[in-house]
Amino acid sequence: MRPSFDEMHATSATVREHYRGYDRWLAQQPRDVMKSRREEAEMIFRRVGITFAVYGAKDEDGSGTERLIPFDLIPRVIPAHEWSEMERGLAQRVTALNRFIHDVYH
Repeated sequence: MRPSFDEMHATSATVREHYRGYDRWLAQQPRDVMKSRREEAEMIFRRVGITFAVYGAKDEDGSGTERLIPFDLIPRVIPAHEWSEMERGLAQRVTALNRFIHDVYH
């Protein structure tokens, strides 16, 4: 199994620069509070219907398996220089798509 990428940690002991403030805050949060927040978020996701069906898989009662959309309480912190690059790329793609749609319908 390949190791996964850790957005927050450069190594097991080093927190990436853009995560340091969040890491300090997170270290002060009691585990039971974070667990409770996770459970509350999952309950809201189920109530609102933020789920997907796994076709072919069955629950114990024979109905289709419904799962939550994967999410993480830990936000992705994107440094300004990376966000700037993403913003330029997204703007370029929106422009290209809008021009394509204009060509198709005009």
